[in-house]
Amino acid sequence: MKLKIKKLHKDAKLPKYHHPGDVGLDLYAMEDIVILPGEHARIWHGFALEFPEGYAAIIKDKSSISKNGLHTMGGVFDAGYRGEYNTHLVNLSDKPYTIEAGDKVSQLVIFPVALVEVEETGTLSESVRGQGAFGSTGKK
Repeated sequence: MKLKIKKLHKDAKLPKYHHPGDVGLDLYAMEDIVILPGEHARIWHGFALEFPEGYAAIIKDKSSISKNGLHTMGGVFDAGYRGEYNTHLVNLSDKPYTIEAGDKVSQLVIFPVALVEVEETGTLSESVRGQGAFGSTGKK
């Protein structure tokens, strides 16, 4: 599958796989930013994408910064979206975290997705799990 990329800013670093066989394309910050403890920040990447319907682009954590308490929030991009890609980060640590332009901040994974037809019904079929929610399988 081809992933079409349009640079929106001349200094944007295009997403890329770091190693053969990687599933996450590294995404890079466009500018310097300090994210304080508990603070949220949007990191812009300077590009837009095009890929076929039936797929989604999903932003995931980059382990190199998640080990320091940064976590991605949201990050599902539909096939029809043509705007600038960004990563929403939250700093869950108790220390400020500095990102410099060009730093890897997240990774983008292209997933195949099922496009469904929604059908309202008054009943659902029985299952072994039923309505068991949080903790329904026990602690062990």
